[in-house]
Amino acid sequence: MVKIESNEQYLDESFDKQVLLSLEIFGSEFEDCEFNDCDFSSAVFVRCKFLNCSFNRCNLSLIKVPQSHFFEVRFIESKLLGVDWTMAYWPSFHLDSELKFSKCILNDSSFFGLTLNELKLEECKLHEVDLRDGDFSNSSMTYCDFTNSLFMHTNLQNVDFSESSNFNIDVLENKISKAKFSRYEALSLLSSLDIELVD
Repeated sequence: MVKIESNEQYLDESFDKQVLLSLEIFGSEFEDCEFNDCDFSSAVFVRCKFLNCSFNRCNLSLIKVPQSHFFEVRFIESKLLGVDWTMAYWPSFHLDSELKFSKCILNDSSFFGLTLNELKLEECKLHEVDLRDGDFSNSSMTYCDFTNSLFMHTNLQNVDFSESSNFNIDVLENKISKAKFSRYEALSLLSSLDIELVD
């Protein structure tokens, strides 16, 4: 079993079924790595780099990622409760970090103020997630549940929300031009307007 340590470089490694609760790692780089069925709950990754990595069926709840860099990273069927993504390093020259979340739980997480163009969210739960002041233009957020998530001054232009539900998006306080919504769910966008709907 490959051991994860600080200030190391890992290339094309597979980490399977590792349970490393509250692990603290500083300055390590992971490139073309796979994490399968791992539990990193409450782990801290400081100034780490994850390039072209995938996390499959992992528990990453309450991880901290100060100044860590994520590029071309995929999270599949993983739990990421309470993660503050604003602590990570998002270079301004990479507007598209190629992040993809598929069938994940991201409840209570924060993307406040981030620019993550072309973010991919598929079949995810995003209850009480903070998306205020962010720029997520050209993203795909399909088949997702946004119950009690926060949108305010958020750039959602050209975002595909097909089959997503339970969002509360004020059309006057967010940029939503050319965004795509399922017909029935689009009615919820009218709740922010002072109008009455009749059958």
